[in-house]
Amino acid sequence: MSTTELGQAIALTSYAFRLFKAYWAALQERRERARLRTVLYDLSDGELRDIGISRGEIDYAASNRSIDPRR
Repeated sequence: MSTTELGQAIALTSYAFRLFKAYWAALQERRERARLRTVLYDLSDGELRDIGISRGEIDYAASNRSIDPRR
C-alpha cells in the first residue's frame, strides 16, 4: 500500500467516523425529544399551564427546546 493509498484510506475512515458520529447524535436527540414528549403528555392540563404550555403545544415545545414558551 502506497502512502497516497494509505492517506486516502485514513481520510475515508475519518469521514465514515464523522458521519456515524453525526448519525448517532441525531438519533440520541430524537430519542430525547420522544422522552420529553412522553413526559409532557403525562402531565395534567394544570401542570402544563403552570409551565406555560398547552396540550396542543407539546410537540412544538419538545422539538424546539431552546425556545422558551413563556417568552
